[in-house]
Amino acid sequence: MERISSNMSINDTQYQINKRNQRLYELNNKISSQSRIHELRDDPLAAAHSTRYLSRIEHLNRYAKNAERIQSEHRVAEGYMNSANQVLHRIRELAVQGANDTFTREDKRAMGQEINQLLNELLEIANARHADGTAMFGGDRTDTTPFRVLRGTTPGMNGQVVTGVEYRGDIKPSVVEIGQNSFMEKNLAGNEVFWAEQQQVLSVIDAQNYTVVEDSSIEIDGEEIQLSAGDNIHSIIAKINDADVQVKASLDPVRNSLSLTSTTPHQIWLKDGEDGSVLQDLGIISETGRPPFNINRDADISGGSLFDMVIYLRDRLYEGDTIDIGGGALKGIDLAQDKLVSSISKIGSQDERLDFAMRRIDEELPKLQQQNSKEVGLDMAKAITDLKELQHAHQAALGTAGRIIQPTLLDFLR
Repeated sequence: MERISSNMSINDTQYQINKRNQRLYELNNKISSQSRIHELRDDPLAAAHSTRYLSRIEHLNRYAKNAERIQSEHRVAEGYMNSANQVLHRIRELAVQGANDTFTREDKRAMGQEINQLLNELLEIANARHADGTAMFGGDRTDTTPFRVLRGTTPGMNGQVVTGVEYRGDIKPSVVEIGQNSFMEKNLAGNEVFWAEQQQVLSVIDAQNYTVVEDSSIEIDGEEIQLSAGDNIHSIIAKINDADVQVKASLDPVRNSLSLTSTTPHQIWLKDGEDGSVLQDLGIISETGRPPFNINRDADISGGSLFDMVIYLRDRLYEGDTIDIGGGALKGIDLAQDKLVSSISKIGSQDERLDFAMRRIDEELPKLQQQNSKEVGLDMAKAITDLKELQHAHQAALGTAGRIIQPTLLDFLR
């Protein structure tokens, strides 16, 4: 007896219906994502190009956000610096008045009292923080209070007043990427912004016969300088002067000792390398302490901060020392203001650079998005037309399948 079965036609119909369902599913996904590439096998070459475009677009968006955030924070910092400049302008006015003998000693003490209050305002500005709580002028140490206030008594003033200010931040500013291998300083180093004079560190140890014992290094303002075994003091001086640091080294003609002087007003940051002790041996720094508190006690150090200049002026006003008020005190205020204005100018130029960087990103982003769209973009009109055709074909197939699958085994036994 021959066996008759309808499974073959049923299986074939189901296969075709499932295949059409899969095509409908894929087309629906492409329309919903507006991309003709849903899987890499759809177009491997276009998918590879799209991956590169999307990666670049993601980087540009991140650079734009970084630049916008830095610009916003810089403008806030610039506002604080402008406020400090206005305070210094008022302090200078008082210094000019105090240098005039037409004012009595009591008048000068009143001026000193006002300057003391203005000094406290300057410290508030220097220890300002951004909205996220990070220190504005702490360099890379954004979680610390940049300037520590030392209080004590001074002749002619009642109670404790500010007698000194120590910088507790870092020389290195925190940086943020605003372009490929392009970085911008985020926070500023307070011991540069709020500095006044060029600093000098002069050792008392005769270095004429000194030689480096083994290969080592020293750090000046965060820049590592490599030294070789056998280097004498003249080689050390030459390597320091050739380094990319704003510090000049020389041999003191009287003591034959090493002298380090900043070429722009800032606090010099000195440190020996991990395996060396050259600066210690030369009497520049001590064995303990971190910069800037590791200067050797016997070394002579000169050059002060903006706060040192204001404190000196205040104390001279209380003493009524007209000559010093119009001489060293007024000169120190002028130097501090010049440095602050220079820092404001620097942050203004950085703001201009950020504007150009953001404009460049704004111009590049649409072009990359257009190129990516050409690779993976979906022709919506054609896709919708294809979808409608598939839907109609699917409905027709279901109707045909319904009629084909209706016969039973009895239909074949007639």
